[in-house]
Amino acid sequence: MKPKVKELKQSFYLLQKNRLTQISFYVMIVLFLIAVFAPLIIPYPSHISNEANIADKFLAPSRTHFFGTDELGRDIFSRVIYGTRVSLTTAVLSVGLALIIGVPLGAIAGTVGGMLDEVIMRITDIFLSFPPLLLAIAMVSVLGPSLNNAMMAIAISWWPWYTRLVRGQAISMKERKFVQAAETIGTSKFKTIFKHIIPNTISPVIVQASMDMGGVIMTIASLSFLGLGAQAPTPEWGLMISTGRNYFPDIWWYSIFPGLSIFITVLTFNLLGDGIREILDPKTRNK
Repeated sequence: MKPKVKELKQSFYLLQKNRLTQISFYVMIVLFLIAVFAPLIIPYPSHISNEANIADKFLAPSRTHFFGTDELGRDIFSRVIYGTRVSLTTAVLSVGLALIIGVPLGAIAGTVGGMLDEVIMRITDIFLSFPPLLLAIAMVSVLGPSLNNAMMAIAISWWPWYTRLVRGQAISMKERKFVQAAETIGTSKFKTIFKHIIPNTISPVIVQASMDMGGVIMTIASLSFLGLGAQAPTPEWGLMISTGRNYFPDIWWYSIFPGLSIFITVLTFNLLGDGIREILDPKTRNK
């Protein structure tokens, strides 16, 4: 227990030492708090739907409407805030589903080896031969445009990266003495994989997942922008930019504020991922 406590304290020390990582960590917490409490903090809850108030359409940013209003008179600030919940929830579920698929497959391929390893990795290579966004577009086109289908398409596009990452870790890990000792006493392959291999390969997976969050949010926004993701009246950032471009540059606030939200969120996760990588890197810890 003591080494784990010491390692945790060292992680917090390195987090505080890296100012960019520290700031991105706090911004991430704020983003998730906004996502959780979005229905309670938005000033116009009814504007999340298709409710129209034509008399207030295209109002410029003001004290009443911080980010202005859209073509239906809906408060853009309320929709951007609620869009935080939509984007983060979809991104977390997409990455989580990709982890559920990719991590066990990578651990099995690296630990068992042989023909099973060949089959898993050849399937993985097929998926990796396509750009993730292109593959997601193709899958959503087949499944039909919706946020749930976009989430599934992104997860299926992303799992091979985790499979390849964990496979490499598992190949190295299965040569460790504690894994060989577990096999010597008769521990089954299945139990060895899920009790010893996967828990000890979690550090690089966490780094990769934290960095992928930004890319997944961008992909979700891209699919919605193309009309393949979220559908109206869902307040999704990419969809808002897609609608707002029809009125740009006169109604500039319609696209600018959702775009800034995407920029801040993606930058936050990218900086946080870089910081976590440095914190979990043994070379950095020993300096």
